[in-house]
Amino acid sequence: MEEQSQTGALLRTVISGLWERLLGVSESRSEVKSAPEKWSPKEIIGHLIDSATNNHQRFVRAQFQNNMVFPGYDQDAWVAVQNYQGHTWKDLVNLWYYYNWHLSQVMDAVPDDIRYSREIKELNLHELAYISIDKDQPAVLETFMQDYIGHLEHHIQQIFANYEKKSK
Repeated sequence: MEEQSQTGALLRTVISGLWERLLGVSESRSEVKSAPEKWSPKEIIGHLIDSATNNHQRFVRAQFQNNMVFPGYDQDAWVAVQNYQGHTWKDLVNLWYYYNWHLSQVMDAVPDDIRYSREIKELNLHELAYISIDKDQPAVLETFMQDYIGHLEHHIQQIFANYEKKSK
């Protein structure tokens, strides 16, 4: 068995702590948007599934290429064309959970020399990352993996902030 990385373990801790709580959101509430131009909880989870699938490829590819230049994607278009509103909440939450569990194992499998030591100078993380990353500074893959978890937590907080506000 691969040694667990701190980042992979953190992702497992985060998603495990949220899974039951997310499943506690009602189907009807999961479809409600806080404003017409905002995503519903279903759409937010759908976006996080899209983020997981895109970052999965990035984390794997970064181990085989000498740069971290990755394509972006039109997040609103991806959410719209996949009709996350038409899926059941339970199915979306389970897919989100299990895909992220797999992604945590991908994180575990990254060798330390690639994760922490291999500084990449050619990158576009300043365009893709949730946190601010200086486009002129080298980066390591670990930074990008930690950024992924921060992005996930940010969107989950949006779900609960809106859900708990409406439930009162």
